[in-house]
Amino acid sequence: LRASQAESLAAYDPVWCDSFDGVPDGPILAIGNEFFDALPVHQFVRTPRGWRERLIAWDETELRFIVSASATPHEVLLAPEVRETAPVGAIAEVQPQGLSIAAALGNRIEKAGGAVLIVDYGHGESAPGDSLQAVCEHEPVDVLDGPGEADLTVHVDFAALRRAVGDRVSVWGPVAQGTFLERLGIALRAEALTKDATPAQAADIALSVERLIAPNQMGSLFKVLSLTQAGLLQPPGVEE
Repeated sequence: LRASQAESLAAYDPVWCDSFDGVPDGPILAIGNEFFDALPVHQFVRTPRGWRERLIAWDETELRFIVSASATPHEVLLAPEVRETAPVGAIAEVQPQGLSIAAALGNRIEKAGGAVLIVDYGHGESAPGDSLQAVCEHEPVDVLDGPGEADLTVHVDFAALRRAVGDRVSVWGPVAQGTFLERLGIALRAEALTKDATPAQAADIALSVERLIAPNQMGSLFKVLSLTQAGLLQPPGVEE
């Protein structure tokens, strides 16, 4: 992908960074589109003895899920309301790397200014649930089948991202993607594109808009969150 990008963007002399630590100092403008959902996840199961981490064991024939014999460190990252009220048998998820990156983005904006736009699928409030899923060639598969051959994702906990950023910068949203795009004028944009389109192109435009904003497609499940330097005007589209 980097080779393809380098060819397409040759005129702009692009630079790639292997981690956020490698991004040069200064103000930042960042977009995270389906980025946080792909970061590693830790799952916990509420047992009569408390929260225990869900682990993976190999029994010489297959991989299977087990739970840890005792508490593990990342339990402290569970949302307080989830940790205290979830029933026995409930599963909860945390993404330590995602929270660290969100905090680092907040630090950069606080020190140097800038803004971040995060678009991903997930929930606005922290809640228990098993959202870990695997997709291979656009089809769902078992998460333990064929390790390394499928994309693993989870639903992003936007409330956890907000907590990680804290109050050092302005945090806007999350709002539903459909609402965000409608506020930015997706209907007007589609209308303008359709004026000079063939019937087939017009139908494709209509289907694409529907997919992006319809509540039963991407419109509600996908959320938009924005971080900005304190004191800046509220970004359009994320009004609460």
